[in-house]
Amino acid sequence: MKRDIVVIGGYGQVGQVVCRELGALYPGKVYAAGRSYSKAKRFSDATGGNVLPLQLDVNERLPAAVFREAALVVMCLDVRHTGVVQACIDHGVDYIDITADYSAMASIEKLRAAKSTVVLSVGLAPGITNMLVKRGKQKLDTVLQADIYVLLGLGEAHGRAAIEWTLDNLAADFSVVEQGAARQTASFSEGKKTRFPDPFGRRTAYRFNFSDQHVIPRTLHIPAVSTRLCFDSALVTHAAAGLKRAGIARLLARPSIRAKALDLWGAVRWGTERFAAKADVFGQLNGRPALYEGSASGVQEARATGQVAAYVAQRLVSERHPFGIFHIEELFQPEALFAGLKEAVSLEERIVVHE
Repeated sequence: MKRDIVVIGGYGQVGQVVCRELGALYPGKVYAAGRSYSKAKRFSDATGGNVLPLQLDVNERLPAAVFREAALVVMCLDVRHTGVVQACIDHGVDYIDITADYSAMASIEKLRAAKSTVVLSVGLAPGITNMLVKRGKQKLDTVLQADIYVLLGLGEAHGRAAIEWTLDNLAADFSVVEQGAARQTASFSEGKKTRFPDPFGRRTAYRFNFSDQHVIPRTLHIPAVSTRLCFDSALVTHAAAGLKRAGIARLLARPSIRAKALDLWGAVRWGTERFAAKADVFGQLNGRPALYEGSASGVQEARATGQVAAYVAQRLVSERHPFGIFHIEELFQPEALFAGLKEAVSLEERIVVHE
């Protein structure tokens, strides 16, 4: 029986969390994989050998030997092609992807997984956000709308790929589904206020192209879903919205300006390492209008993403699941996920019923 777990990008910020969590459960069976063997080896040594090093390049054809003993591959890199997931499907290896890029997800969704289980929307947003919305749907009798809010700490040292994705989407226009119909909107537009858990309080968040708002209308059958973003620094949040309104955000498309912005973001710590995700789910309970408010907060978004991925990995390795391509909310229950994350994520919930 195949038992190995290969974490691609395993010595990166999220990958290290995944490897350490799984390495403690399955010592000697988890591989931190990436292009640099020396980096993988240094990380392996730091785990006391619980995690083993493996050199591979996702832009090249993966050796067949990788799949002989692998039961699961966890992708912790932003990969634009489907070569790795297709290879996993062909070899009957389960696959988890932490990408927040919906275009990448949409490409994977087109594949047919007849011999393996593929899980997408694994992380904070998407991931925890999807499960908060599902929790709201379970608490209410009917659901008409879900508004998702994400607050990211600017003091956290994010990987360059994550910073690139955020900057690229600051100036993006995208399509959203409302009442079953698609319409165009723009990132950092349509500001809306919500109250996050302490210490953040009331904040204004703006539209952003997270994938959860594209997926949840299909998976949870909710007519209208939106996702908005803000930062722990209200000043930076409002500045980004102002740059968007003035059209200056488009300058990020210029390679020289984009490169400087990436360097600045990576070098300067503008805030804290705290994060929060919130879902306001509107519907009815006992025939009356009702609102479910659920929030999850903690320190270090990368840590939370890695722990969600480790939770899903453990479930795939230890239990039987149907073959196919799924989003996290289609296979797992929020109550079990949040119980598994209770040491790293604080969950707050309430239901408001109107007369």
